[in-house]
Amino acid sequence: MADHESPGDAAGRRTGLWRVKSVEQSIADTDEPDSKLRKDLTAWDLTVFGVAVVVGAGIFTLTARTAGNVAGPSVSLAFVLAAIACGLAALCYAEFASTVPVAGSAYTFSYATFGEFVAWIIGWDLILEFALAASVVAKGWSLYLADVIGVESTVVQIGGLDVDWGAVLLIAALTSLLVTGTKLSSRVSAAITAIKVFVVLLVIVVGAFYITGSNYSPYIPPSEPGETGEGIHQSLFSFLTGAGGSTFGWYGLLAAASLVFFAFIGFDVVATTAEETKNPQKALPRGILGSLAIVTVLYVAVTLVLTGMVNYTELSGEGSTLATAFEFHGITWAQWVINLGALAGLTTVVMVMLLGQTRVAFAMSRDGLLPTPLARTGKRGTPVRITLIVGVISGTLAAFFPMGTLEEMVNIGTLFAFVLVCIGVVVLRRTRPDLERGFRVPWVPLIPILAVLACLWLMLNLSVETWIRFVVWMAIGVVVYFAYGRRHSLVGKRQRPRPGVESAALDHLGGPDEPRHRGR
Repeated sequence: MADHESPGDAAGRRTGLWRVKSVEQSIADTDEPDSKLRKDLTAWDLTVFGVAVVVGAGIFTLTARTAGNVAGPSVSLAFVLAAIACGLAALCYAEFASTVPVAGSAYTFSYATFGEFVAWIIGWDLILEFALAASVVAKGWSLYLADVIGVESTVVQIGGLDVDWGAVLLIAALTSLLVTGTKLSSRVSAAITAIKVFVVLLVIVVGAFYITGSNYSPYIPPSEPGETGEGIHQSLFSFLTGAGGSTFGWYGLLAAASLVFFAFIGFDVVATTAEETKNPQKALPRGILGSLAIVTVLYVAVTLVLTGMVNYTELSGEGSTLATAFEFHGITWAQWVINLGALAGLTTVVMVMLLGQTRVAFAMSRDGLLPTPLARTGKRGTPVRITLIVGVISGTLAAFFPMGTLEEMVNIGTLFAFVLVCIGVVVLRRTRPDLERGFRVPWVPLIPILAVLACLWLMLNLSVETWIRFVVWMAIGVVVYFAYGRRHSLVGKRQRPRPGVESAALDHLGGPDEPRHRGR
């Protein structure tokens, strides 16, 4: 390396699969008039978004099922373990988001550190997380809607096909809301979030009067054989070590931590709104870490109340919810209140997942890895085309496809993104120490290494079946990249020598990652 050449310049000269998009170029692209997002969001808006997406299906359904079927009273400890892993990763997200305040979250971060191929892989991975989660949660929302309005189901037959009109109605309404502007979306999210947080606090306060200490014993129930411990349904760790079943016992607790991780999914969506945030260097870390702290306290409190109200065996089965414990004590009004909280909770989850999906696809389109016309913004400063396309795809999936329980698929995609972001913090500290960082992770590289190990451990405790599906999805993504993304990459086009122009002349123009100067 020449004496005058900085590490950033050297990184910017990588070619092929490992070509990077410099932080400076990513930030410069945000000023393009046709693809400029409006900066409307504050730290409070981001905190609300984080709480809005995290407090959802997990707290109303997943807590009871996991306690009754996998971990018993130790489900509260499982939430703590999952929260620690999320907290470590959140610190890394906060540094990256304050350093690279650009739409796209882990996709954009990876492009600046690992190169284009890894960025594509993580972008493809985030599509799995956000789009699939939005469709699945929308179907869950329609089930609660049917219960509230007193009908058997929101599924009707049209032309011989089963159509879930409840899920379609929700996605259509939220897509329209996102098109009108991010600030309005945050206000609606704040109002709905206030409702569901009130319901959660009501559950905690009322349920606390019915706690019996003996229900906490045994805190970690003895291990039992079960379906979760057989064949491809067992965790990868159990499969590799021959440890056997993962129902109850210590292996059940570890498996539960991986399952309830689903309840925390979404705080990383806050990072996708970086480009639309005022003073992102301070607002993003506050929004990410603040929302995670709030929901962790709520989750642990709810699980302690739930497992203290009834013996964990009363919560076994797939149909158990928070309402199950209240019905056991004859508190019949709880069903209606919890349904209301679930409706509110799932509404904001779907909205913020759709928001995250559109911002990741927007960033990928602006880089040419997806069709560039999709990156154009409308009069209100929102990516209208991508938002409508994402809405149509998510609505179609929710309307026609029986999605089933896909929490684990969403989990593995999110954990994979976390691992790359945590490693990326260490890489960018070494390659670009000159960058201004609004927030710095303490004790680097210790904290990122601990975060990576925690996330990998949670991934090992997901089922073999989930790993197989994840590998297949990633393989499809590789095919799409080589078929389209690699040939249309704008960073790649900047690196290709033009006829009659020597490489030295290209170097004179500023390197492959800098924008071409108009008029030359």
